[in-house]
Amino acid sequence: MNPLDFTIDENLATAKTLPASVYFGEEILALEKQRIFNRTWQLVGRLEQLPDAGSFFTTEIAGEPLVLVRGKDEKIRGFFNVCRHRAGPVANGTGCRKAFQCAYHGWAYALDGSLLSTPYFEGVEHFNKTEYGLVPVGVEVWEQFIFVSLDETSPPFGEFFADLSERIRPFNIANMQFVERRDYLIDCNWKVYVDNYLEGYHLPMVHPGLMQELDFANYHTRTFRYHSLQDAPIRKTSADDRTRRYESDGKTDALYFWVFPNLMVNLNPETLSTNLIIPLSPEKTLTIFEWFAHDSHSLESQQRMLGTVHFSDEIQQEDIEICEAVQRGLRSISYTQGRFSKRFENGVHHFHRLWQEFCLRNG
Repeated sequence: MNPLDFTIDENLATAKTLPASVYFGEEILALEKQRIFNRTWQLVGRLEQLPDAGSFFTTEIAGEPLVLVRGKDEKIRGFFNVCRHRAGPVANGTGCRKAFQCAYHGWAYALDGSLLSTPYFEGVEHFNKTEYGLVPVGVEVWEQFIFVSLDETSPPFGEFFADLSERIRPFNIANMQFVERRDYLIDCNWKVYVDNYLEGYHLPMVHPGLMQELDFANYHTRTFRYHSLQDAPIRKTSADDRTRRYESDGKTDALYFWVFPNLMVNLNPETLSTNLIIPLSPEKTLTIFEWFAHDSHSLESQQRMLGTVHFSDEIQQEDIEICEAVQRGLRSISYTQGRFSKRFENGVHHFHRLWQEFCLRNG
């Protein structure tokens, strides 16, 4: 049986979920890397990591090695971190350079990717240095964050952040300062974790502490072309300051954005957290949490962030436990596909439809 022989009904009330068979298997993950991760805009870093001309850092997307650099003209560029000679790395780690040099045979490249020199390469025929520059990737900056796309067929960057950019403008996240990063390894498929994030249906059972904070009756999700928004009102009578509470226009709110396929942006006027979901194998996922705040050096802000990070860690541990249990359940011979809660799982349905759109299309 072909594991991709299915369709996610556009009608939420009659639709079935992604089948269990797409939550494991190397061939499925390889297809996702090619058709989803290579063809979407992936968060790779922050502007503060490239403060000066020549500043660079290396990273990877779906196993593809990359280098990001601020050029002499102050423009931020990205390239595959692969020498055009014999595929050696042209940069390692982070730093500041006037040029890149391959660690294998010494080919040198300018910060704009053009090939500068090829030691001991005399006598090679039909070789044009202008044709052997570093291969560029698409780069966009949103607020203080740097995004990369590996494939020119990716949808335009603006389509992923349409509406979202307008909604977050009052929060001035471009000027928030980095506070802390925490990495979590989870024994589940990356889609299990995304599914879990995209619905509030599990909150009463999995997150009793968070349930005390939220006005669950007014919790709802709105979907857009390539992102969704969970609007989670906070009870004004909340018992403590651990959550990201604020007062705005007479109500309290916490906004949870998801951008296809693997980025979460959790926001209020004082703090921001991003959560990047990276598949390491079909059943192992890395989740990277980073927190940001206004006036992060003040004692008040630091105390608030300590509480926020601690409470977030509690919720993450609860999510890890249920996600790992779900991954085991997906392997059961008793389970093939599920159904969606019309009240709470429209965000999951939206994700599954996008997965189908990208992963099942030809080419």
